[in-house]
This record gives sequence, C-alpha cells and structure tokens, in this order.
Amino acid sequence: MISAVGMAIGTAALILILSIYNGFDRIIRDNISDLDPDVLVTPAHGKYFIPEGPAFEALLDDPRIVRISSVLEEEVFLHYDGRQELARAKGVDAVYEQESPLAAHVVEGSFALHDGDVAQAAVGVGLARKLGIRPRFVEPLTLYFPRRGARIPLAGPAAALGSIKLHPGCLLSISATDDEQLLLVPLDRMRTLLGLQDEVSGIELRLGVPTDRRLLRSLQEQLGPDFVVRDRVQQNPALYKMMRYEKLAIYLILLFVVIIIATNILGSLSMLAIAKRDDMQTLRALGATDRLVRRIFIWEGWLVSLSGLAAGLLIGVGLALAQQHLGIVKMPGGFGLQAYPVVLQAGDLLWTAAGVAAVGILISSLAAPRSQAAEGV
Repeated sequence: MISAVGMAIGTAALILILSIYNGFDRIIRDNISDLDPDVLVTPAHGKYFIPEGPAFEALLDDPRIVRISSVLEEEVFLHYDGRQELARAKGVDAVYEQESPLAAHVVEGSFALHDGDVAQAAVGVGLARKLGIRPRFVEPLTLYFPRRGARIPLAGPAAALGSIKLHPGCLLSISATDDEQLLLVPLDRMRTLLGLQDEVSGIELRLGVPTDRRLLRSLQEQLGPDFVVRDRVQQNPALYKMMRYEKLAIYLILLFVVIIIATNILGSLSMLAIAKRDDMQTLRALGATDRLVRRIFIWEGWLVSLSGLAAGLLIGVGLALAQQHLGIVKMPGGFGLQAYPVVLQAGDLLWTAAGVAAVGILISSLAAPRSQAAEGV
C-alpha cells in the first residue's frame, strides 16, 4: 500500500507540473503570436524587395489569408532626452496599425501610430525604461540610421546619419526579451529614415486556417524561389526548441523522482521474496519453474505500480481540471495572473503513463528472484 501511494503521488505530481508548464507555455506562445505573424515572407537574397507581380496579387485573393501587412525592419540608433540606445525598429503599414492584436498589450497610452498628421511610435516598456520615455512627455524620440551610399564627411560621422523624429504614443508589454527592443513606427517614416521608396523587408500574413506544411509549401510554390516563407516556429527556431527542451528536462527530472519512489517496490518485493521462500519451494515441488516464480513477483510488483499509476492519473487529472476551471491556487501579486495557469494535454497523460509503467516493470524485474541458487545465497 505504501508503494502504491508513493507511485500515485509521483504520477499526480508529473501531471500537475507538466500541466502548469503547459499553461505558462501557452501564455508565452499567445504573446509571441500577437507580435509575430502566422507566416512571414522575406527575400531569399538581400534585405529589401518591392512586393509586386502576379504572385503577390494572388495573395490578395487567397481566401486562406485574412490580413496582409507590409513591414520594414532595421537596427537603428535612438536618442531621447540625452539617453541613447539601439533598437530593432519596425515600420508597419496602415493595415497593421488598424488590425494589430498588439492593441491588447498597451500598458500606457493608446495604440495609434498617427495622431492626425503627426507620426507616433509604439515603444516596448523595457526600452522605454532605459530611455525614460513616457507617452505624455513632449520630448520627441529621434531615430538615426546611416544614409545609403553616404561617405564620412569632414564634419564627422554624425553628418552621414539620416534621422527622423517621432513622439511616443504608447508603451507595449509583450515579453521581457521583446520589450527591450520593441519599437513600432509608421512605414512611410521608416522608409524616409532608410532612404527607400517602395521597398519592404517582409510581408506578414495572418491566416484564417491552421498553418501546416501543405499550406507553407503551397505559398512557397506560388511565390517562387526568390522568397522564403516561414511560419512562427521557423521565425523563432531557438525559442521553440528551448521550450521543447525545457519540458523534456522537467519530465525527466520528475520521472527520476518516480524512480526513487519506486525503490519502495524494490524493498517490499525483496522482503516478500524472503518471507515466501518456503512457498516458492512448495511451488517448485509442484513443478513450477524458476521462470514462473520470477514472473509471479514481476507481475505483483508491476500491479502495485499500475495501481498507483491509475490512482495518480485520476488524482492528477482531477486536480489539474479543478485548477484550470476554478483557479484554486492563486498566483502571487505582480505577475498579472489571478491563478496558476494549467493546460491539460492528452500527450502528457500518455507519456506519464508510459514512463511510470516502464519504471514499474523495470523495478519489479530487478527485485524478482532469479533462481533457486540465488535465493540460497
């Protein structure tokens, strides 16, 4: 009973902790999905291109595509009230400005890149903290970028820099990493800064259907080899790979804890083998082989672990669903969440069941007596 209860606790802990990780993972993915498009089209060679031709006209008529936005990204130098920083400025068009989900991430001000005819900038809270930016301040934000083809003049390197001035319109909070570099500006002002006419660095597509390999292949064939089509995972391969590895590490650590708990089965079966030595001799006298006796102990140990597994699955699923729908355990203040997020996934249940069952059969095999001579020893 003690061994079964221990396995049940270990199984329930596996399900609960993996489900909590899924909850935080979903929050991160949702925030990233608001910043990154479903599909990003970039040039295969060079940094900029002009989105024109039959292929791009076909994108406008594609029923799978809900929104198409032109963007222009570049690393720029910022100056605000005596402070300087580098940032990844992103120029966006009117479609992006009107329909972007980033409006839900505004922490101060209002999401608008134009106040009448006055151009404004949306700034990440981390970047704003470094520069001391507040939307209600009248001090303009200055963006600098080297002029195309400009040489260093006698007046100094600063004279070769193009610049634009924008007033901060709002502060955005996406994630700690993005907030340190996030800067959105109107597309036409970004082109002015870079000395471009109609060029863009990418086309962002928001889809009305799930993104899969078939859809990406279809878009890639439509646009041709001069462009690269990437989904969210391909846009941030390091981030998504790190998240998968983190979950795998959590699973292996908790499974190791289950292995430690399962040593109770090893001890109980070893003691049982000593207590039942006379009964095993009786079975052998009746014709039982060493293999049959060993199988009896293996099945007994495995049934103990399976009973704990079944109870742990019920307890873990019940607690996870209760937290998911009722929010019983609250989050500490300052995280923006009322309760710990929980997302129960069928894949976690299958991996948990397989892992605990494998641990049970392994421990039972180690504890079962191997031969009559071994018992005598």
